[in-house]
Amino acid sequence: MLAIAAAVLLTVGCSKDFLNTKPVGRDLEINYYQTQAQAFEALVSVYDVLQWNDQYGFTMYRFLMNVASDDTYAGGSDASDQPSWVATNNFSWTPNLGPQAGFWRKNYKGIYRANLFLEKIDGIDDASVAFKTRTKAEVHFLRAKFYFDLVRSFGNAPLITNTLDPSEYYTINQQGPEVIYPFIVAELEAAIPDLPTTVSSTELGRVTKGAAQALLARVYLQMDDEDNMADVASLCEEVINSAVYSLLPNYGDIFTKAGEWGSESVFEITYSENSTSDWGRFGSGHSEGNVGVQFCGMRDYNGPDYSPGWGFCPITEDLEAFMDGDPRYQYTIIDADNISGAEYSPGYQNTGFFMKKYAPLAGNFPPDGEPALNWGNNVREIRYADVLLMAAEGLVRSGGSEAQARSYLNQVRSRVGIQGLGSSGSQLLEDIYNERRMELATEGHRYFDLIRTGKAANVLTGWQAHNQYLPIPQNEIDASQGALTQNTGY
Repeated sequence: MLAIAAAVLLTVGCSKDFLNTKPVGRDLEINYYQTQAQAFEALVSVYDVLQWNDQYGFTMYRFLMNVASDDTYAGGSDASDQPSWVATNNFSWTPNLGPQAGFWRKNYKGIYRANLFLEKIDGIDDASVAFKTRTKAEVHFLRAKFYFDLVRSFGNAPLITNTLDPSEYYTINQQGPEVIYPFIVAELEAAIPDLPTTVSSTELGRVTKGAAQALLARVYLQMDDEDNMADVASLCEEVINSAVYSLLPNYGDIFTKAGEWGSESVFEITYSENSTSDWGRFGSGHSEGNVGVQFCGMRDYNGPDYSPGWGFCPITEDLEAFMDGDPRYQYTIIDADNISGAEYSPGYQNTGFFMKKYAPLAGNFPPDGEPALNWGNNVREIRYADVLLMAAEGLVRSGGSEAQARSYLNQVRSRVGIQGLGSSGSQLLEDIYNERRMELATEGHRYFDLIRTGKAANVLTGWQAHNQYLPIPQNEIDASQGALTQNTGY
């Protein structure tokens, strides 16, 4: 490294004009944020972080939350394949083992970009008032999303609302949920009035009012304060009454390519199969594809319909038995041992059942680049069915109309041809929870549902109270020079 540095100095040191040369053909921070077009590029860079699955290894948030739940196991080739996934499966996290470093890094990079945008946008004279108003609302939503993933993963984290001077790096303070959650609520409440109700076909992926209302409802649910349950119901009913969203008639269409950004999609994280990413770019956040799709496919698969994957996230026997007989089974679970003319290599924790919603379909095979990094399957972050079930739960828990709650619950059931329920009280609430598991299976919500309903200790093998939160990454603690402290139990 020293030899390379010396060579660089020799090549540039003889020019007296070098240090005075103005940047040509480059956009640096000192000459950026000058125009509305540049501000839009900066906005895209904040959205871009939502896609990242490659910080400190394979850290796909939704897929790892499936592993933490009772929906899937870790899987892979053997027990040594992706140790952080196995640690998530059995809750053997340590400060140095687990996906926490990737989650932490991703969200704080997103927060930095959001903070920088909010500091710069009002100073751009070229940008219209309408542009500034809408984009600031979008960034408040995104910053809230990053902090929501942080607080429910770590509990205690620095609340950083501005870009930091280097002198501030070691003076940051960790805040707990009692501080971070109100900040998230304020961010979303600030965003909602200035977001559009709908977006055009050329703007799919941008935040809408309904997405912010639904995310705020989800935040209130995770806070698990009975005083907020009426707000959960009210926010969800605003989304319902907007008439913007509806359940797709066929449940099986939701996770198809044609189903992306359909009437049921309140918010999706968009991926592309045309980015031509390769392993040289892995870990930089530059891949536009969804590597989680490659992870959950069957190992060495040879047969119809699917492409080979790496055997992660095999469905648990518990979920398979729970869904047996439900019409959604065939669109949620692949019974690999009963695919005619197919074969695959059983991996670690193999059950013969695999995730179908994000399976690598042969018809979606990426045309360019490294296939594993370029799957274009969007992540369904918020679905309308989830909004209906959140509304139902909010009504029951706030003492609202049980008849209306049953109506929302039974809309979800009716869509797949299942008879409606007439339950009430605690049984109605339990029916809503069971419906959430069935409807949203393998979509990454189950783990947090178990935590907020107090069922995690009884359902998840090896889970203890301190596992509600991940350990703070040891590398972050070491770098903080005492500014960060470890979570209890690690």
